[in-house]
Amino acid sequence: MHARAPSAVEVFALFGPTAVGKTAVALAIARLLRARGEDPVAVSADALQVYAGLELLTGVAAPAEQAQLEHRLVSFLPLDASFSAGEYAALAHAEIDGLLAEGRRPIVVGGTGLYLRAALCELDMRPPPRAGVRERWSAELQRVGPAVLHARLARHAPWAAAVIAPHDSHRLLRALELLDAGELQPPDGPSQLWSAELRHRTLLAGLTRERSELYARIDERVQHMLAAGVSAEVRSAHAAGASPTARKALGFQELLADDVERMKRRTRNYARRQLTWMRKLADVQLFELSGRSPEEVAERILLAAGCD
Repeated sequence: MHARAPSAVEVFALFGPTAVGKTAVALAIARLLRARGEDPVAVSADALQVYAGLELLTGVAAPAEQAQLEHRLVSFLPLDASFSAGEYAALAHAEIDGLLAEGRRPIVVGGTGLYLRAALCELDMRPPPRAGVRERWSAELQRVGPAVLHARLARHAPWAAAVIAPHDSHRLLRALELLDAGELQPPDGPSQLWSAELRHRTLLAGLTRERSELYARIDERVQHMLAAGVSAEVRSAHAAGASPTARKALGFQELLADDVERMKRRTRNYARRQLTWMRKLADVQLFELSGRSPEEVAERILLAAGCD
């Protein structure tokens, strides 16, 4: 068993928008923890980093970074496989519980809000749709458009339609799938997504940057990805029969169409949604990266966790 210094916090969780610098901060925290005699391990909370063959596109920590800090739940799933938050939750709970049992320190790192919540708490996950249901609703969406389907949802489940934007096709389709299955029920109390109840004592650190700086980093990141060969990675994944789930990776369809500017715009829009998620998370503590090094931010996070 690995020695670990006592602390009120058992798990560190880092959340923030794409390109904010989560990996750099995780590595800096790991170095500080090792200096204290601890043995940290990163657990990814990202919906698409699970796929082997999309490492560049999804921003998996580079091999040199993984040599500095072991990363779990990345690059383990074949490209043609589907994957759900419920499946991820079971794996993440096993990883975190196992690390704690070994006396090691989990650092949960991610930018997918639902997956972060799935890793840190108990969620009542809805079942996957029956065969053919998703395809039927997707075809209906193409035929009549999201506004018509949103109005249909509002007639049958107004509580669900009230929290789904008419243009949010992904959430709209999922709600209609659940309606089909008889699983779409009015909420009983506050949403679990924003509950403060966690499985372990956790410091939830929300990482932020000034908006203009973040957008510049997103554009720079896309250019670095292109230089590293991300277009070839996506074409290879497409040829290998990437699943509909894998194809949801941000930039997949844009790179197939050779539309880099649209990829940048969609990434910036996604970053805005991630920031909205972050500010709704219960007990999140915000840490500003602009003007600070990852080491400075890591020290602040450990201080907030009571690690003097």
